[in-house]
Amino acid sequence: MTRIRVHPGVLVLALSAGLAVPPATAVADPAPAPSPTVEELRLDQPVPREILQRSGFADAAPEFTRALERAHDYAQARRIVVRQGSALWRRAVDRAQGRGPAAGDLSRDDDRPLYWARLGMTRHVRTWKPRFGLTDGQRDALLDRLERTSRGQTDIRYPAHGRLRRVLLTGFDPFTLDRDIRISNPSGATALALDGTVVETARGPARIETAVFPVRWRDFAQGTVERTLRPYLPEVDLFTTVSQGRPGRFDIERTNGAWRGGFPDNEGVSRTETVPVADPATQPQWTSTTLPYAAVVAARTGRFPVYDHTEVTEIPAGGDGPVVRPDGPTPGSTARAGSGGDYLSNEIAYRATLLRDRLGLHGTLPGGHVHTPVLRFGAGNTGEVTDPEFVRDRLDIIGQVRAVVAVAAGAPADPPVRG
Repeated sequence: MTRIRVHPGVLVLALSAGLAVPPATAVADPAPAPSPTVEELRLDQPVPREILQRSGFADAAPEFTRALERAHDYAQARRIVVRQGSALWRRAVDRAQGRGPAAGDLSRDDDRPLYWARLGMTRHVRTWKPRFGLTDGQRDALLDRLERTSRGQTDIRYPAHGRLRRVLLTGFDPFTLDRDIRISNPSGATALALDGTVVETARGPARIETAVFPVRWRDFAQGTVERTLRPYLPEVDLFTTVSQGRPGRFDIERTNGAWRGGFPDNEGVSRTETVPVADPATQPQWTSTTLPYAAVVAARTGRFPVYDHTEVTEIPAGGDGPVVRPDGPTPGSTARAGSGGDYLSNEIAYRATLLRDRLGLHGTLPGGHVHTPVLRFGAGNTGEVTDPEFVRDRLDIIGQVRAVVAVAAGAPADPPVRG
């Protein structure tokens, strides 16, 4: 997720009441169908349709729709959603890792088919009016199961036995789609490429399990990060959240801030506030990485330079305005941007490391955030959905994240740094 810093400065289902009319002419007034979200409405544009067609994923939402229309009750609908959502995730992972036919001319490393196919499926659930009736709560539950299963959040599996070290890695959906709807997110592509793979490290082989998160403020406020990561953090040897950052470089983000800077999400929603978490009375303004950043920065992991990034923006203790601090926060300050900014990339890093600390794992579990280079189209490409430079850079980023993980999982921990 692009490192964005913004300085400070429902769906409603209407129920219509029937009017009294003579029995002979009385007609039920059906409730209007729920509307698609801003994110789902982008499916009507030509680029998403082209991406789905050229990847072989154009059939995913129609097949899901046909299966769901055959459901006789809510329980059956829920089973279909879970099965189809999980199948979409596995299909995207298999395509990214070279299993089965490519089914289209887009390169296998492309994360966008999963994103747009999922939106086609959620759009149908959101607007679906089954014969058996569906409460708002049931619809929300179906959407939740579809989101989680199709993002790999319920597919995290480590071998029960053996000497494999365990790594948990997360990525993000494409975003800023109103700027350029063709956008791909290399962190999401990395999650697909690395899910279930094994890398060799200085401390033995490590298995990587991955999941992808939405670029939506509301999902984060509802606890999607904590719900996904909590069962696994006590069991893994390293975790890293990954997002798209700045052009031409990787950053290991040293400090994460408890502040939302207001940049619009994929639904066009803006939030400028303290990051909302459980038990806000004990919420710190800052959390810190425990990734072995010195070892990663020193290693040769790929063609992009890797930096230990320490800059934050704070309101100093007793101050009344934001100040940029190149070397991290000062005691008693209030967060206005972490090293990774004030958007959802900073927030996932803040939430994951805060969860680590609340689980009592700060001193034993390496974890933090990695920002990848920005993925750009080749010079002169203003309309095509792919090009050789675009694919080359995405593959290089994926390979370098793999190398960064291998170094981090095999390195001794850096001395703890607390915000």
